[in-house]
Amino acid sequence: MAVKNKSVENIKSRSLAEETWRRLLKNKGAVFGMCFLILLVVVALLSGFIYDYDTQIIQMNMKEALQPPSAAHWFGTDSLGRDIFARVLYGARYSLLIGVGSVTIGLIVGVTLGAIAGFYGGVVDQIIMRCVDVFYSIPNIMIAVVVVSLLGTSTVNLLIALCFTCATSFCRIARAAVMTIRDQEYVESAYAMGLPTWKIILKHIIPNCLSPIIVQVTLLIGTTIIAASSLSFLGIGVPSPAPEWGAMLSDGRQHMRDAAYLCVIPGLAIMMTVLALNLLGDGLRDALDPKMKK
Repeated sequence: MAVKNKSVENIKSRSLAEETWRRLLKNKGAVFGMCFLILLVVVALLSGFIYDYDTQIIQMNMKEALQPPSAAHWFGTDSLGRDIFARVLYGARYSLLIGVGSVTIGLIVGVTLGAIAGFYGGVVDQIIMRCVDVFYSIPNIMIAVVVVSLLGTSTVNLLIALCFTCATSFCRIARAAVMTIRDQEYVESAYAMGLPTWKIILKHIIPNCLSPIIVQVTLLIGTTIIAASSLSFLGIGVPSPAPEWGAMLSDGRQHMRDAAYLCVIPGLAIMMTVLALNLLGDGLRDALDPKMKK
């Protein structure tokens, strides 16, 4: 009985962050996803120092075109003689930049609008959510195609195009979370203390809605990476000769029969990154769920 009481006291003494971290580490899939993503971020940061963009990433060398994987070129070379290993590592910079950047912009815009809609309700809620419904009714890839077509093909324009789809998801999640919190006693106490509405939303409401938002962030980064790769594959994403994974897939598809590694390797890079993000998202969802404490 004393042992049981001691274990209960230990659980109560832990902070929310410590308890979440402890439960996250128990999930082997989440740990694998987290370790892979940390390694990917480190590789993306160091690739700019390891490889010279002009001479090793985009410069053509037709004498070494379409060489299979070997000791000299671990992943082989493409049809223009460029090293696939170097381009895949360097391409992680584009995928992570677009994924994290678009989700961050969408997070700020979507959570702000969702919090306002959920907190005030009424006409404000109707106007914001009907606009969100309009964007939600259009396929995400179609919105991105239209925006990129109007603004032109560039990494920045692709990032802007994809943030629209992220904002709609965050807006709905934030609105639902705020509506369950706005009538709590601590919110009414904040009103009684004379705090302005904007401070109540930022200080008391949004921090208590972070659990579902954090999970959605990891899942949306993976979805955004796939969308960016799809647009680059179609030729309206990151412009050539940048080593974006989707563009590399597009360049290698004409050599599928005689050099399948041109498509397999960047495809595996996309798959492993998205898989790691989904595993981490599932682990965070379980770790942040109060029903999973046992």
